[in-house]
Amino acid sequence: MRTIKGPAIFLAQFAGDTPPFNNLKSIAQWAAGLGFNGVQIPTWDARLFDLQKAAESQAYCDEVKGILAERGLQVTELSTHLQGQLVAVHPAYDTAFDAFAAPEVRGKPAARTAWAVEQVKNAAKASRRLGVTEHATFSGALAWPYMYPWPQRPAGLVETAFDELARRWRPILDFFDDQGVNACFEIHPGEDLHDGVTFEMFLERLGGHKRCNLLYDPSHFVLQQLDYLEYIDLYHDRIRMFHVKDAEFNPTGRQGVYGGFQSWINRAGRFRSLGDGQVNFKAIFSKLAQYDYPGWAVLEWECCIKSPEDGAREGAQFVADHIIHTTEKAFDDFAGAGADQAANRRMLGIS
Repeated sequence: MRTIKGPAIFLAQFAGDTPPFNNLKSIAQWAAGLGFNGVQIPTWDARLFDLQKAAESQAYCDEVKGILAERGLQVTELSTHLQGQLVAVHPAYDTAFDAFAAPEVRGKPAARTAWAVEQVKNAAKASRRLGVTEHATFSGALAWPYMYPWPQRPAGLVETAFDELARRWRPILDFFDDQGVNACFEIHPGEDLHDGVTFEMFLERLGGHKRCNLLYDPSHFVLQQLDYLEYIDLYHDRIRMFHVKDAEFNPTGRQGVYGGFQSWINRAGRFRSLGDGQVNFKAIFSKLAQYDYPGWAVLEWECCIKSPEDGAREGAQFVADHIIHTTEKAFDDFAGAGADQAANRRMLGIS
């Protein structure tokens, strides 16, 4: 068993236009000061990271690693959540998601998809240059508007959507394979890959592609009322990334899983800062250690109540306290009798 690496922090929700959150050097200094030893970097935020340059320049990637190393930090992973979303967009969401794209491809769905694919591939190249083997992304969604079967879905609608989703992602995953990087899909409402069943449907169409892996975030499963511990038992061999994010689900007689179109603060299901929600992180860290999870524990802050600065400060210690330093020996080694095949045969009554 391996000891999980961490604590690390996903910088996406903290980046801003004011210090220390407006450039890589200062946000790295801030993160290190809180006790983090790794950062997950969003590739769409030019204030922190130049994806195009990173894909093309080893010198730039070495500079990024140097900036972090001077502050005792590592790059844990890169993220293309926003660009991955644009690999597959249902027309109902064209306007809403256009803001994720470069200005020159907005309002042009085909050009936007091509741009998104290239962005994700650039992230694979940049990951290789940075020496990072895992990458965080979203799958995008074609079937999501039809999640609830009313009116009745036409036969084959969902199958066609997943066939197309796999068709778009297969060459991207092949490219990731060429770069030696795993694409880790965050299983998330709003994506066609939003639970275990949908991931299996996708993976089957990809022929079990070895670069198709998972970013595990239990907060999204609390809001769906999915068993997030059994999920680890089922998919541990594909879990390569871990967002440590808390959540709570408090249904009432007025609303439940769907949330009644309410703001986050007024929903039955809400994201919370670490320790303020209902996620059983002791059990999660134990299961991940049991299954020899190879990656990082990365804090993601999305609390609807607590400030991000407080959430990050408290979260660094929370993650550190939950990392299990795995044992290298069995507890009953002291009573071991050593290996003796002849004695084994005698104990079994084998002559």
